[in-house]
Amino acid sequence: MNLSDSQTAVPVPVPVPRRVSAMEAVLAHLRGAIERGEYAVGDKLPSEAELCRTLEVSRPVLREALRALQTMGLTVSRTGKGTFVVARAVQDPTFGDYAARDLMEVRRHIEIPVAGYAAQRRTLEDLDRLTQLLERMEQETDTTAWVALDTLFHLSVAQAARNPVFRRVIEEIRDALARQSAFLNELGGRREQSDREHRALVEALAAGREQDAIAAMSHHLDRVEKTLTDIVRAARAPSAAGP
Repeated sequence: MNLSDSQTAVPVPVPVPRRVSAMEAVLAHLRGAIERGEYAVGDKLPSEAELCRTLEVSRPVLREALRALQTMGLTVSRTGKGTFVVARAVQDPTFGDYAARDLMEVRRHIEIPVAGYAAQRRTLEDLDRLTQLLERMEQETDTTAWVALDTLFHLSVAQAARNPVFRRVIEEIRDALARQSAFLNELGGRREQSDREHRALVEALAAGREQDAIAAMSHHLDRVEKTLTDIVRAARAPSAAGP
């Protein structure tokens, strides 16, 4: 079974489906096997070496897929023992110490008003920092580097609100934000869309438009939540058919 990248050609003007990575194909295969009961709760997955050989993928690709399974709450990794199935269906992804549901609830209550305050209180230095971060993100091709910039961007918006408590809260969930960002980019192709949403926010901040900044952040978080929901509720058909 070869799970290398593939792309379906679709005539213009119909949109071309997003490119599916090898990691996503491996994840879909393993998730489908778990959901169909081929690996029951309590079962140990085959070793990394065996899975790499069977699926014809590299170890880094496989490990990314295994981390995604764990984030989805389907498996746990036990040092020296292997990876075990703990659930048959995805409930709520976990990013670090926080469930996705809890993280999104807090983000809405913190980051939306923060955007409004930042529009009122931002300095030229804040705008320069955010603009530079945005430009670096739009040019960045490495996902890991982009995720780090994404987290720094949200911290910088909190800094522009000129309330140290807001920044402290974002600092507290910084690791979870990075994990969530990486998860959405790997499985939801969110990066370019996020860049556009970030640019809309920076434009609102630069213009000092409080309500536009609030709307931009709200839209951004809406799209984040929708992508999370789409991943969790992914149709079973593609998994059942195999990658």
